[in-house]
Amino acid sequence: MRDAMVLKAQRFVNSVYGSRIGTTVEETGEADWATLYALTRALQYELGITALSDNFGPTTLSTLTAKYPKLNADTVPSPDFCRIIQAGLYCKGYDGGDLDGTYGERTAAAVTKLKTDMGVERAFPGADLTPKVFKALLTMDAYVLGPSGTPQVREVQRWLNGRYLQRQDFFVIACDGRVTRDTVRALVFAVQYEVGMADGTANGNFGPGTQSALKSHPVKQGDTGVYVQLFSAGMVVNRRPVALTDTFDSYLASAVRAFQTFVALPATGEGDFSTFASLLASYGDQSRPGRACDTITKVTPARAATLKAAGITYVGRYLTNPSATSLPEKAIQPGELATIAQYGLRCFPIYQTVNSDAADFDYVAGRTAGYAAVNAARDHGFRRGTRIFFAVDFDAIDAEITANVLPHFKGIKEAMADSGHPYEIGVYGSRNVCARVGAAGYSTASFVADMSPGFDGNAGRPLPRDWAYDQFVIRTLGSGDGQLEVDVDIASGRDTGQGSFDRPRPAVPDVAFDSRQVPALRADLARYMRSIGRPDMGGVGGDAKLYTNAQAVEAIQDQDALITELSTTYKMRKALIQTVVYWAMRDYSLADQATDQQVADHHLSGSGSVRDSHTGIGEISAADAIQAWNHCIGWGFATGDHRDPAKDADLWAVWQQLSKDNGFSVRTAALIHLWGTRGRPGGQLPPGDRVTTPRSMRLDLAEFEITELLRRYRAWDPDVESQTHQSMAVYQIFEKYNSIARNA
Repeated sequence: MRDAMVLKAQRFVNSVYGSRIGTTVEETGEADWATLYALTRALQYELGITALSDNFGPTTLSTLTAKYPKLNADTVPSPDFCRIIQAGLYCKGYDGGDLDGTYGERTAAAVTKLKTDMGVERAFPGADLTPKVFKALLTMDAYVLGPSGTPQVREVQRWLNGRYLQRQDFFVIACDGRVTRDTVRALVFAVQYEVGMADGTANGNFGPGTQSALKSHPVKQGDTGVYVQLFSAGMVVNRRPVALTDTFDSYLASAVRAFQTFVALPATGEGDFSTFASLLASYGDQSRPGRACDTITKVTPARAATLKAAGITYVGRYLTNPSATSLPEKAIQPGELATIAQYGLRCFPIYQTVNSDAADFDYVAGRTAGYAAVNAARDHGFRRGTRIFFAVDFDAIDAEITANVLPHFKGIKEAMADSGHPYEIGVYGSRNVCARVGAAGYSTASFVADMSPGFDGNAGRPLPRDWAYDQFVIRTLGSGDGQLEVDVDIASGRDTGQGSFDRPRPAVPDVAFDSRQVPALRADLARYMRSIGRPDMGGVGGDAKLYTNAQAVEAIQDQDALITELSTTYKMRKALIQTVVYWAMRDYSLADQATDQQVADHHLSGSGSVRDSHTGIGEISAADAIQAWNHCIGWGFATGDHRDPAKDADLWAVWQQLSKDNGFSVRTAALIHLWGTRGRPGGQLPPGDRVTTPRSMRLDLAEFEITELLRRYRAWDPDVESQTHQSMAVYQIFEKYNSIARNA
């Protein structure tokens, strides 16, 4: 909201200091970081600091402390210096005294009110503006209750400020009633100070020294004092229904039992170390036992015995491997689930490809992930009703969750619905990611990445109500053949994985398509294409598309015998060929048709301006086809004569075949994939990763390899990245029905 005095403050800093501090701010009348940064630079200028910075850091604080340990009507050095204070007060919503440059009654009253709101009025009484309070003034922190805050949290924040602000490394925290990373860190500082850590040693991190000292200070019903205050403050910031108190009464004990039950600790009602640790850090007491784990290591019989001996019941394993060579045992290995079942363990599946950046998440990627996870879970033998945990393995901030993660899980949910709801959807990620995905209705349980207390999505956030597994420490278990490294997880019982499995579906060759499945395939493809804005007929003018979903499926089914033969010959999944042909037909437009006519006119009459185009049901150019055939003839994958794409006669002959002979286009599409594995321009696979074996492809390509082949197929397309991204779900849909046929 536009404020006249904030606008006046912005005009003041621009007119007086703009040229001096090297920056001006937009005069909007709304307080923002840019304005506060400019005021910070103005203060540094007045203090004689030459290396100006947006940061009110140690140099600014120490210089201010040395020169003006107390600012008031008698010590403020100049009117403009005073106006910096007054401008800061107005940006905070306090009456700064009309920016008159006088530290008068109104300014003094505003400073007094500011300190009261902060909770530091007893530590720093009166109207003096002290350096740490000045530092806090030039931030966007609020010191009054905010719309999403609670009075109980605000009371804790004010208590922390008032009790510890005089310590060296403690600074004023917001008092808006919202729990943030700073609130939790301030509480850890408080614990460190109370257990006797010196200034310079206390750092706000819940490390081994803090943990060791805290073990000597359990609290229980009947206790009083500061440790009860610290413990109750921890309960408050974890959103438990209590208030800050110095007396451990029966009400607090009852609330503690409820919290302990929720986080799967012994419900004693006492503030023991494990409970205290769970209040102060997302990972809690890392020495406690866990009944679950997740691992990137194959569970062999010897390792299964190790897990049983360690008290593990539930084992998280990955459905797929993002790479063919790195972490070779990350995905579930042949026979592994049988071993897990034999030893009385239960497995909960995890789906993760890259998923380490916001850019990896969107609706289309979610649709692909949903289909891919269903296919992989069926291949491994997971039965209906199993919950698959889809990973969000990075510290997503709120904006990224809204823009990327939630649409991604919407796609997963819709893909699962299209597949007939065979599996439940779980989410792996930070507390905030899990809570928001669950609240949106996209997941039914959470696997919480709590080993990273510094994550924005963990710090100051309670454990999600639907948590199933709580990942809290890395341990190496066993020895010799039974040794393995695991992430240990607490299990709540909301998910119990699977202890028996269907027969796995092996990586056998594809077979002829079951024509009875065509209507279902057609419906799945149509739903997906509509969901990404590609209905059966779309576009205007030259962008108008010429092939419907039904026509594309029919053309592919007409070539099924050939596609099956090519799949068998080259150990190439049929879906690779089906996907590029389907996508090419659905992409073919009036403009493409006009370009094809230009090619024909060029070769027949010399009137056309285009020598070659991407044509036929595979959208393949004659030049690409010639190079692919030449390449594959040289490798022994195909027979025939080498042609020269520089010769019009060769180009025209091949172009006509592509345009008119669907079988030739399909065969050429397969050869382009083979060419793509062996040097076609368009990108490099990671070192050590190869799509091919010496004479053929593989039936067990990793998802990144499939993506790379589809991308190289359309290397000519200026929109290749988006086209490839969208076509990956099409691949998974075709693979769904191919797998049904080959495993019938």
